[in-house]
Amino acid sequence: MFFNSLAFAIFLPIVFFLYWFVFNKTKSTQNALLIVASYYFYSCWDWRFLFLLVFSTFLDYYTGIQIEKGTTERNRKFWFWLSVLTNLGFLGVFKYYNFFASSFAELLNNVGFKASPILLNVILPVGISFYTFHGLSYVIDIYYKRIKAEYNFVDYSLFVSYFPLLVAGPIERATHLLPQVKIKREFDLQMAKDGVCQIIWGLVKKVVIADTCATYANAIFDHYTAMNSFSLILGAIYFAFQIYGDFSGYSDIALGVSKLFSLDLLRNFNYPYFSRDIAEFWRRWHISLSSWFRDYLYIPLGGSKGGLWMKIRNTFIIFVVSGFWHGANWTYLAWGFINAIYFLPLLLSNSNRNNIDDVKISWNFDSVKVMLSILSTFLITCIAWVFFRAKTITDAILYLKRIVTNRDFGFQYLDNERYSYELLAMIGFFVLVEWNSRTRTEPLSGNKSTLKIALAIVAIMAFGTFSDYKEFIYFQF
Repeated sequence: MFFNSLAFAIFLPIVFFLYWFVFNKTKSTQNALLIVASYYFYSCWDWRFLFLLVFSTFLDYYTGIQIEKGTTERNRKFWFWLSVLTNLGFLGVFKYYNFFASSFAELLNNVGFKASPILLNVILPVGISFYTFHGLSYVIDIYYKRIKAEYNFVDYSLFVSYFPLLVAGPIERATHLLPQVKIKREFDLQMAKDGVCQIIWGLVKKVVIADTCATYANAIFDHYTAMNSFSLILGAIYFAFQIYGDFSGYSDIALGVSKLFSLDLLRNFNYPYFSRDIAEFWRRWHISLSSWFRDYLYIPLGGSKGGLWMKIRNTFIIFVVSGFWHGANWTYLAWGFINAIYFLPLLLSNSNRNNIDDVKISWNFDSVKVMLSILSTFLITCIAWVFFRAKTITDAILYLKRIVTNRDFGFQYLDNERYSYELLAMIGFFVLVEWNSRTRTEPLSGNKSTLKIALAIVAIMAFGTFSDYKEFIYFQF
């Protein structure tokens, strides 16, 4: 069930009505309804993987209690590692086994040994990377005594399986969401209005921006050997806005839906393409994942407190692992490695925390430098996105090489690019709207909100009617 589907448009009002008018008596009834709704939502993808979700939930619930009750460090470590290794084991089998088996067999074949890997014919359970990280952060926090174990199984189950964040995040923390599900929620009209605005803006990002750009980006990347330099540059830009509109749009819808139930989720995007350096970009892009790796991997490895070698090592580890989290392909590893290269000069010069304030422009020379910094950061981000989007590293390299060597910057015609000028104008208008709204959660609230919402709905209906691209990119992760 997609957020941008008719099924969800029917599902959400039904859950909303039952939540506030039938099951609103106690916290327990509210939570029970949301769990049933979440399991139904997940079963619409593949009901068989419900058992994996339930097992993962019970595993972390039980081991969390055992860790807290442990009387010796050895006992606590046993339950801790049982949870961590089991969670990572499931993730490894479903997501990475075929990749490692194929890569190892290819390596053996290259050195003269014949190898035929045994591959698993299984599909990737949707959302497994997200709900696995929910459970891991919970168990890790209990082990290090940052939080207490949750003894109410219903409350904990809702924390893990809450449907707005279940399949594509944001990656929640027990310290943030569990306290909210442990109390009865009261309807907040203003919060609900804000939620509706955020849902609509998320749909604009997905249906109007991401899905439209996807059509063009796919055509260019799939036929890059026949494209000229200008088309390839456009392809990289189109994909940059596709993945931003797609994923941040999903996150906006998830946050907006949660506000309808008076639940507040972690913000996942903060206008990342207005970043002035790559460090700021990663503080604004997929915030819940970046902060997760910072808190549960980078800092435990020593963070930036050790010597120069430790800083460099930890930087590359966190970026490469982040790339590998996205998928079992060398292109994702390359994407993570490239971002580590980008980040390294900032780390070595101790300037990775320079741009932590909001972007401000006043017409002077300093503002020119700010705009150039934003444009250069976007440029190198697009270069890295080529590796993320390409099927192989070779394709990515040849794609970038052709941009440099072709040197034809004419507007190349494609059958499905009849409206290329209009698309560029639409992207420009989208950037302008977001720029003027960069201090707010989304652009539709504030002055003239009714008019802005009406225009947004018209755009969603117009583009959604003709869009052939429905899926969210991050469902595959």
